[in-house]
Amino acid sequence: MYIGSTGPRGLHHLVYEVVDNSIDEALAGYCDRIEVTVHPDNSVTVTDNGRGIPVDIHPQVGRPALEVVLTRLHAGGKFGGRGYKVSGGLHGVGVSVVNALAEWLEVRVRRHNRLYTQRFARGEPVTELEERGPAEGTGTEVTFRPDPRIFKEIAFDYDTLAQRLRELAFLNRGVTIVLRDERNGKTATFCNEGGIKDFVTYLNRHKEALPPEPVYFGAEREGILVEIALQYTDAEREQILSYANTIRTVDGGTHEAGFRAALTRVVNDYAKKYNLFKNGPLGGEDIREGLTAVISVKVREPQFEGQTKT
Repeated sequence: MYIGSTGPRGLHHLVYEVVDNSIDEALAGYCDRIEVTVHPDNSVTVTDNGRGIPVDIHPQVGRPALEVVLTRLHAGGKFGGRGYKVSGGLHGVGVSVVNALAEWLEVRVRRHNRLYTQRFARGEPVTELEERGPAEGTGTEVTFRPDPRIFKEIAFDYDTLAQRLRELAFLNRGVTIVLRDERNGKTATFCNEGGIKDFVTYLNRHKEALPPEPVYFGAEREGILVEIALQYTDAEREQILSYANTIRTVDGGTHEAGFRAALTRVVNDYAKKYNLFKNGPLGGEDIREGLTAVISVKVREPQFEGQTKT
């Protein structure tokens, strides 16, 4: 239910869930650097320079907040408008599910000028939260190894991870995301000040674009941020990618449906106004032929279908 499968898709989704927590910090304005490292034993470390997971005692549970976040579903504190203004990890179950599906997981938190650590095995704490001494800055480091009892294969694919991290860098302008693979020495750094406009340029890198630069629209109303970048090419088919809070909505959604309908209406209204029709209004598929577009909306508490957010 939470990661989609125990195959390659679910395996890589574990990394995405941890990275999404760091992206949430970026969306809130507290993080601008995320590092993902794949180790030789197929464990993965995700590090950010956000505020760090809280370590204070949870008032309702009587345990450190970090432990509660790692062991209880829906304990992320992002609901009811009291958490992040915008969050990709909507359900608050991301890291706890990763913990449950990991052979082992260790968290290192820099907060209050101190370093805190705690270790877990298959979802259960095996150490208490420990204060290890002074620390500079703030941030969270999560290292985990997928449980081979659950996953048929625990070898991460570099290109699969790189594709998603590149995507996140386009969707979160100014955030630097570094990917390192200690198994083969590969490394990549993703950072794009141009945001989704650069994303469209990247998608069209092997196509002939008709206008030289993508067209970009962005607006915020009632706390909802909408961004659209589009460009026509010589391709025969359309390529439309839509996102809600940086999560790819592979099955579309109201934001994508609204874009498609508005584009069709605007083009036909323009053609009608200037008497450009020869055989009546154009259909939506005809208007979108050769179109590349990226739609990104950032909204409080969007409705996804499950933790895989389709």
